[in-house]
Amino acid sequence: MNKIDFMLIFDVLDANPNGDPDAGNMPRVDVESNQGLVTDVCLKRKIRNFIQLTKKDVPGYDIYIKEKAILTNEQKRAYEALGFDPKKPGEKERDAGRLWMCKNFFDIRTFGAVMSLKEANCGQVRGPVQLSFARSVDSIISAEYAVTRCAVATEKEAQDQKGDNRTMGRKFTVPYAVYSARGTMNPFLAEQTGFSEQDWQTLVEAMVHLFDFDASAARPAGAMAVRKLVLFKHNSQLGNAPAHKLMDAVSITRKADVEVARSFKDYEVTIDQSAIPAGVTVEVIEN
Repeated sequence: MNKIDFMLIFDVLDANPNGDPDAGNMPRVDVESNQGLVTDVCLKRKIRNFIQLTKKDVPGYDIYIKEKAILTNEQKRAYEALGFDPKKPGEKERDAGRLWMCKNFFDIRTFGAVMSLKEANCGQVRGPVQLSFARSVDSIISAEYAVTRCAVATEKEAQDQKGDNRTMGRKFTVPYAVYSARGTMNPFLAEQTGFSEQDWQTLVEAMVHLFDFDASAARPAGAMAVRKLVLFKHNSQLGNAPAHKLMDAVSITRKADVEVARSFKDYEVTIDQSAIPAGVTVEVIEN
């Protein structure tokens, strides 16, 4: 495999793309520019969830970081499969365990993992695929709404409400915004973890359909969608151009006659082909 850089472009309409639990679940923002942010951890979580749903029974596509997982127990599976005592991890056991975990867990051989636990030590893996925070093209306004619930949780609450079982809450949304995230696939680390061409195609599918099965009260169906995935494919492992120059060739701008954007049609996405050097192929996947 050769080096691949990529840009993920998605939008949000009347939804909360990534609430901050330290700020009452308000959408994350850059406090200086007021641009919206979505963390890399959030994006990876959605990729993991997609793989877990669609590759549930496929060998080699288990997910290490998943809801309610006990990581020591996951690593003990490696020691048990290899016939090692998880309470006596040595260098040999650690290295063999790391290879077993890479082979069986998609997210480990893709994103890496720290598995240096006291029992069933499987060392550390530096993943070949990394993502940046997603950042909105323009500054965002976080809309806040009061919501009511016509029920209470306990008898005491009902007594306190004196028969009126309505309770109040708050809900935050982003009226509309377009976000972009940057990523890369390191072919040298891919060789170390066993990340294959098939894994890459699986990852691309997951990114294209990132929000298809992610609907919730905060993100209703259709409220978030991947619009474009721009791939910069190098014809060498070392790469044929710096990633930042390739990313800078992609321009996402609001149309001049649009004062308040409320649709992806209000933006133009262009790629300066003159900035793409020989040895780099640009592929645009639209959704």
